[in-house]
Order: sequence, then C-alpha cells, then structure tokens
Amino acid sequence: MSTRRPALRAFLRLELADALRSRWLLFTACTYLVVFGAFVWLGLRESSVLGFTGVSRVVLNLANVVVVVLPLVALVATSQTVVRGKSSGYFELFLSQPCRREAWLSAAVGCRLIVVAGPLLLLLLGAAGVGWLRGEPTVTGLVLRSALVSFALTLSFLGIGFWLSAHARSSERAIVAALVTWLVVSALHDFALMGALLQWRLPPQAVFALAALNPVEAARLALLSTVDPELSLLGPVGFWLTTALGPSRTLALGVAWPAVLGLVAYWSARRRFEHMDLVG
Repeated sequence: MSTRRPALRAFLRLELADALRSRWLLFTACTYLVVFGAFVWLGLRESSVLGFTGVSRVVLNLANVVVVVLPLVALVATSQTVVRGKSSGYFELFLSQPCRREAWLSAAVGCRLIVVAGPLLLLLLGAAGVGWLRGEPTVTGLVLRSALVSFALTLSFLGIGFWLSAHARSSERAIVAALVTWLVVSALHDFALMGALLQWRLPPQAVFALAALNPVEAARLALLSTVDPELSLLGPVGFWLTTALGPSRTLALGVAWPAVLGLVAYWSARRRFEHMDLVG
C-alpha cells in the first residue's frame, strides 16, 4: 500500500501528459464544442421541443446527441490502450519498475474518464450557469440529470473499451471491434428491435427489457423520463413504464445499468490484464 498510491499518481500524471501531448483532450473538447455550438444556434430560436425553449432546449438536444457521440469517443480512446502498449514494447519498460499492473490500469482508466467526460461536464455546467442568468429554472435539474446519465454512459463504454483492448490480438482488430460495438449499440440494435416488433407482437415488458439491455437505449430512456414524465411518446411501452416504474426509477435504471455494465467489463479486463503476457 505504501508504493501503490505514489505509483498511481505517477502513472496518472504520465497518462494526462500523454493525452495533452497527443491532443486527445483538445479533440474531445472541440467535438463537444462543435455540437454544443450548433445546438446553441438552434436552441435559442423561438421554436420548442416538448415545450422546451432556449437553454433548456440546447441541453436537451445536446444530451440526446451525446448519447450517440460519447460511446464512440470512449471506445476509440480506450480500445487500443492495452494492445498498443503491448505491441510497442511499453510494458517491457513498465515491468522493470517497482509498481503493480493494477496501478497503471487504474491510472489509464482515470485519465480516460477525465479526457472523455471532463469537457462535457464543464459545458453542461456552463449551460446551467447561462440558464440561471436567463431565468430558466428548469435548466439546473435537466443539466444534473444529463450529467449523471453522461457520466454513467462514460463509465460503461470505458469499461467495454478496456475489455476489448485486453482481449484484442492487434491494434487493427481492436479498432474494428470498437467500431462494430458502437454500430451495434447505436444503430443496429434499434433496427433489430424494430424488426422483432414487426415480426412478433411482443408485450411492453419484453420490449422494455430488450431496449434496456443496450446501455445507450437505457440512457435514452432515462433522458426521456426527465423531459416527458408520462413517457407518452413510447405508446404502450411508455404507459407500462409509467405505471410499473415511474420516471424516477426509469432514470435510476438508466444510470445504474450502464455504470454496472462498465464496472463488470472493467473488472473482467483487469483480471485479463493481470494474468496476460505483456511481453509477447
């Protein structure tokens, strides 16, 4: 324990310095700024979405877009971390130091969490401040819920990305696996679910279970329960969710399930990393 914390801090500083040098932090910040700027221009107009105008509409639209963009950024930032370190010989130097593998992996996860989620949380806090100055009291609650869902989704796909990296045999396979994973959770899952609904008459409970298994869909449901407590846009499924779970439990599920999935994936990646050959 006496050497674990200094090693963790040293690796965290090293990873953050590498993120700044490779402009990863700048890339994520610019990505969120472009999306945020587009919705500022659209959201401050007179039209409304579900009754939301101004900054509230900006935050609502931004959160829905981030649900798609954030998993891709998290997967790209993590999917090559372990396999690239192994192929580049970085771990040969790492194993010659008096530190544990766990310290490096924890620092790598912490650095990616800061790089991926940090700029987004700052933008959301800035939107909350602007909304408060403009006299829009609904913005603060919407920002807090959006930040909570975004943080849970970041945890989910950081864990999945490290799991992919720990099991990939090459950097090329890792990036392909990451892109396929993103396509499945962001688009193909929706098409498969719609095909199942067209083929079979599924009860609302089954539709909800199939949708909520996908962390992206769970996050969408959580955001939708924030702006539409009755969930009327979902039809029979929304009516069942309103009566069986309610908006608060739907929000809790949309936060808890992605976070748990990410932690389980990280735990599996950590076990793999602690026992794998790093110099092969």
